[in-house]
Amino acid sequence: MKRWIGAVSVVLMTFAAMPAQAADKVVLMLNWYVYGEHAPFYYGKAKGIYAAEGIDLEIQEGRGSAATTQAVAAKTADFGYVDVPTMMRAAIKGAPVVATGVLLQTSPMSAMGFADKNIRKPEDIKGKTVAITPADSMTQIWPLFLKKTGLKESDFKTVAGDGQTKLNAVINGQADLLLGYVMDQSMKIKDATGKDVYPIKFADYGINMVSSGIIANTDYVKANADLVRRFMSATTKAVEAAEKEPKAAAQSILDANPKGGKIDTLTQGFELTIPLYRTAETKSKRPFQVTDQNMTETVNLLVEYGGLDAKAKENPKAFYTNDYLPKSGS
Repeated sequence: MKRWIGAVSVVLMTFAAMPAQAADKVVLMLNWYVYGEHAPFYYGKAKGIYAAEGIDLEIQEGRGSAATTQAVAAKTADFGYVDVPTMMRAAIKGAPVVATGVLLQTSPMSAMGFADKNIRKPEDIKGKTVAITPADSMTQIWPLFLKKTGLKESDFKTVAGDGQTKLNAVINGQADLLLGYVMDQSMKIKDATGKDVYPIKFADYGINMVSSGIIANTDYVKANADLVRRFMSATTKAVEAAEKEPKAAAQSILDANPKGGKIDTLTQGFELTIPLYRTAETKSKRPFQVTDQNMTETVNLLVEYGGLDAKAKENPKAFYTNDYLPKSGS
């Protein structure tokens, strides 16, 4: 009996001496430099939501959705937060990537200018100058917006340049509007000028497309199914928590990156993002629960207007999965 007790004691002491199981290191690469849309990831990390799922999260800024998609395809980042249509264009060409959750299910694309110019509807664009970035996602969908609203390219002038040049054109008065995201470029303009911006949203004119979501390498998903589930569970909870506390969520960006912007515009940018999380079909569902219909419509629009290969229409479900998302209430 003494020998048995002694053996049990040794086993117990051995377990006591063992370190707690290390959290899984996960790298999430964003689509761009940090702005308000990214608040849930920083808030989830700050609130310990990822840690509770056994995840040690590292958030890296990106340099565009295409570059982040390439990093995920090459496994230099575990997950990416990107423009899903951009990911689709890479996937149809053979990149081993898939969306494990689509967060922005309503398009943030818009034509925007200073509010005091009173450009509030498509008709007001006539006679104005619009700044664009050639070949970016918004410029590719712009012809569809014109078709939907009865505008012609001869109704206005355009100036072209990269992302910063486009911003400068509006800020300096060389253009009346630019093509941008309601929660991104509008906040950059307000930060620079202190003036409010009014967006004419593409989604208000029947252009129903998904936007940003989480992507991962297809081989990584197969090899790490449990980790992918835990990551999507934590990210879902992080989004839900951030929705309830927008200013605190925005502050978590600055706590992690003091040069990440200004609290007022980060908060406003995030608040403009929240309505994009759901459609009429998903308004009662948890974040990321995209519908097959929404994704199919997105694929069809991208094939017709966005330069996506027509073979994408054969199997829209190849681009996304809801299998790793938490169930309702979990």
